[in-house]
Amino acid sequence: MDAGALGRELRQGTGPFLKERRVIAGLSLASIGSLALISLYQVGIIPHLPEPPLPFFNADKVNGSAEAYAKLQTPDAVLGIGSYAATMALAMMGGPGRAREHPWIPLALAGKVALDTALSAQLLVNEVTKQKALCFWCLLVSAATLGAVPMVIPEAKAALGRLRGTA
Repeated sequence: MDAGALGRELRQGTGPFLKERRVIAGLSLASIGSLALISLYQVGIIPHLPEPPLPFFNADKVNGSAEAYAKLQTPDAVLGIGSYAATMALAMMGGPGRAREHPWIPLALAGKVALDTALSAQLLVNEVTKQKALCFWCLLVSAATLGAVPMVIPEAKAALGRLRGTA
């Protein structure tokens, strides 16, 4: 598929799995938005993360912790933005027949969403057990991540079927 046709298909098409792929892209952008706000705090552009005044919420404590800067000596929200950009790229890569023509793409997306989910769960456990506080924005990222899980399954199944010769 040429680039012009691909662009039209991604924007206007109704082909197989495009609805789910668009949802994954939107959820990735929602995660990026939350992580962008956290990044503003982690790099010192804003002095405080706003969040609902609810018990156990302390986004500043969670996102200012040593653990939040431990991976690659980089603020974890900055790394998260790159990670969710990669998820979105995998969601939108290729045409509507990619499960049949390039089955590795939907399988890579399913693996990436599984990795995102595992990392999100690990961060949530860290919030509860080590930080003893929750971050509203982090919970939004976790919810968006979890929302992508059922979206990847149908296309991944089709890609597996293609590889097994049953589709």
